[in-house]
Formats: sequence, C-alpha cells, structure tokens
Amino acid sequence: MSRAHDTNSDLRPRTAPHPSAGVRHLSKRFGVVWALKDVTLDFPAGQITALMGENGAGKSTLLKILAGDHQPTEGSAILDDQAVQLSSPTDARRLGIRIIPQEPEIIPHVSVAENVYAGLLPRRAGRRLDRAELRRRVTADLNRLGFEKVLDPDLLGSQLTPAQRQLVEILRALTGDAKIIAFDEPTSSLSENEVEALFTLIRRLRDDGVAVVYVSHRMQEIFQLADRIAVLRDGTLAGVQRAAATNEGELVRLMVGRDLSTMFSRTRVATGPLVLDVRGLTTDDVTDIDLQIHAGEIVGLAGLVGAGRSEMALALAGDRPVRSGTITLDGRVLPSGDPGAVIRAGLGLAPEERKAQALFLRRSIRDNTSTVVLARLRRLRFVRRGAERELAQQYTDRLRVRTPSIEHEVRKLSGGNQQKVVLARWLARKPKVLILDEPTRGIDVGAKAEIYHIIAGLAAEGIAVLVISSELPEVLGLADRVVVMQNGRITGELARDQATEEAILNLAMADDLAPALISGATS
Repeated sequence: MSRAHDTNSDLRPRTAPHPSAGVRHLSKRFGVVWALKDVTLDFPAGQITALMGENGAGKSTLLKILAGDHQPTEGSAILDDQAVQLSSPTDARRLGIRIIPQEPEIIPHVSVAENVYAGLLPRRAGRRLDRAELRRRVTADLNRLGFEKVLDPDLLGSQLTPAQRQLVEILRALTGDAKIIAFDEPTSSLSENEVEALFTLIRRLRDDGVAVVYVSHRMQEIFQLADRIAVLRDGTLAGVQRAAATNEGELVRLMVGRDLSTMFSRTRVATGPLVLDVRGLTTDDVTDIDLQIHAGEIVGLAGLVGAGRSEMALALAGDRPVRSGTITLDGRVLPSGDPGAVIRAGLGLAPEERKAQALFLRRSIRDNTSTVVLARLRRLRFVRRGAERELAQQYTDRLRVRTPSIEHEVRKLSGGNQQKVVLARWLARKPKVLILDEPTRGIDVGAKAEIYHIIAGLAAEGIAVLVISSELPEVLGLADRVVVMQNGRITGELARDQATEEAILNLAMADDLAPALISGATS
C-alpha cells in the first residue's frame, strides 16, 4: 500500500516495522490424532513466509489457532517475543492478526462496502449508518489497491463472483492495523490480472513491515513471492528454507518424504473401440465440436480460461441444452439436457467445483459414494445398508481415502481426499466414459501423484477418460493425445509425441492475443 494514501482511510500505512510473530512448541490434538506436534516457527516482520505441506499436514490447524478459532493443546502463539492468548477471533483481530480464508465468508444481503467494514461501519449522529462516508472509504481502498475495475462497492454479497468474494475478504482483512496477515490459497479463483494486483499488494505489505504468511500448493507462486519457505509434514515442521536457496524437488521431498520424479508413470497402452463420438456439437457456449475417445484412452483437453472446456463437459453430461450435433456413447445417441439418462448410459462427470457441484459436504463418505448407484442397492423400496457400507468401504480402501471411517462427513476431509470420494462414486458406477474437470485443483503434490495413478488405472481398466486441466505439465504427463480449445471451438489436436507446452499454447492462442495464459502453464 502506498504511503501517500488518504490518512482518513482505515487501511492505514505502516510507518515502522511491526513485531515478528510466530508459534512456540505448538501442538494440537483432536481425539487421538495430533494435527500439530511441537511446531516452533517464526513469521518475521517485513518478510513473506510461504507455508507448504500436503493436505492434512497441519497448515489449516496452525492458521485456525492464529485466528483464535482453535485453542492449542500445548504451546502458544507469539507476538513480539511474548506469548499471547487467542481465546477467540476477536482476540486475534484486536492483536492485529488477520487470516484470509480460502473460502470467503460473505454476508449475502448487504453491499460490498458493508461486507468490507463489517463491525467498523462509520456512523452519523444518532447512530445512523453514514453510507456516503462508507462508500468513499471503500472506493478509495479499491483505487489504491488496484481493484477498482473488478469490484463495485454497491454490489450485494449474493451477486459476487468467486473472485470478487475473495477480494472482499482481502479488503476486510486490511481494515485496522494488521501486524500479521495470512493468505490461504488466495489465487484459486482469481484471473491473471487479479493475481498480479494481489501480488503487488502482498509485496507492499511486506515492505511496510507486516509479517506475511502465504499458503499455496502452486510452486510458481511460492517462488515468485516468498522470502522463506516453511514445510509441514504430518503435523511437524519438516524444514525452513530460503526461497533463493532451494528448488521444487527439495520442497517436494520435504513435503512428502520421497522423490516424486516418477509422478507420471503412464505408458501408452493399446486402446479399444470407439466409445464416445461427438459430432458437430453446438450449444450456447461451444460451436461445432468434433471429439472421439476410445476405450482405455486418456485425452487431455487444454485451453485458456474461458475457452469453453467446462461448458463442453457440462453439455456432454446432459447439463446444458444442445442446439445441434450429436453425442453418441457406445453406439447410442444421448438425449440433450437429461443428466440422469447420460449417467445411465455410462458417462460420468467429476466437475471443476467439487464442493459446490459434486459433493454433499455435510453427508458421509458412504452417502456420497453410493448416491449414483442407489437403484442397484435397493431391495423393494429400501436401500440395503449393509451392501451400501460394503461398497463405500471397498472404494474408500481402494483409493486410500484418509478418514476415520466411511461415516465421516466429507466436509471434514482434505481436498485430495474429497476428490478421491468423487472418484469413488464414479468407480462404483463403473462408467464407460469419465470426464475429470480440473481433477487436482487445490490438491497438494503428494495427493496429486495418487490421483494421477488412479487416472492411469481407470484407463488401464478400459474406461475412456477426458481430463480437462489448466496445468500443462498435468495434461502432457497424463494424456495419450491433447485436444486444444479456444473461444468455444477446437483449434487443434496433438499426438502424445507432438505435444509440448509451446505447441499447446500456440493452438490455444491462435487467434487470441490476450495475455491471460493458462494458469500453471510455466510451473
């Protein structure tokens, strides 16, 4: 933040470095499970500390203790070399600790401005809300931070896109005097331009003496931003490295305890007969799509953000009306706009937004696994619970879902394990074609390797797999061939031995000079 900004704003400049923060001998136990074990870690003022680790390594637990949401079993949080008591989020905020969560908490029926200044709303005499002053403050904040073109102060919370919701959380965190700010996967829903504005803001915070903690699975972001990198593994501190003195391989070894150089182990196998045959598919979002996938084949679908990949997947799954063209599955033409018929015909879709579109978060692993095979599990009008439990346990064991039991709520699982539950559902259904849209988004590197192994196994069983991914190394490592889209059309196809990042990007940008490259393309 600029030191020359409006002195009346509650996003105040820093005139001197804030004290360092950290944790000392921090441990947290949930029942018999230790989420953190004797972690001592500093977050120096004026530095960006990246916090990395597999899902379940303890990152979220550490942040929740700093936020006052959890109380430590042992140890304490530290500010300026003094132990502090964080009994509630109010305590944490009063002491200048800000945690920006991965999933924003937005009040839907009030404006952006009121969401940002919730609890700090300017009042007139008589305690009435001073709306003009509130709007002035938020407008000034947006202009100063570079977000004025993407966020309208008057929009209601319910009208915000995922990216806008994330920006509201960031603005909210910067109200008042922040000493330590932690960002938890902040770029997961941001465009490239928004990411650049966020990175500029984070560097300003560092330069103003704030202790910044940055949690991300994206190596490219870590090396762009971080001064130092701390790695958690199984609840313990595996190591702290200077960013300039380490590399991706070393970080991966610290995170998972092993070398993942063989992460992509797929070898080309003989494919079977044609299973999915798409001819001239046109919807409101895509035009004249021709696509064929054979049994046992993995086809990668690449393209820039907005190319129409996810929209095409939803049309194939029956969730978007088809204006013209045909979708033929194993010789049978599928109906338009009938997801149930598509599932019964043998096509499954694991969508990009697994939490919003695929999972029943407050239901058990058992419920989520069996939801597409309940007809098979029924006797008369009743579900055979024993058979349902046996099925859920079978696929939970097969995919190595880390959980206390199949009755565990899915919302309490890590991202990687949630994705495994989505895959377990479709394995139980035994589809002929499986579409995986961003199958490893928000998943740590160790869990990614497991997901890749599962995908290769699906193809080996004869399932035709379509993998949509914004990570080019993922597409290149998995796919037997790569199909590229741009502006709702297929612009080219590359065999495995022809596919390179450069070749894919040339097809993805053939008629598009926009600077927004595929996220992760150079990671």
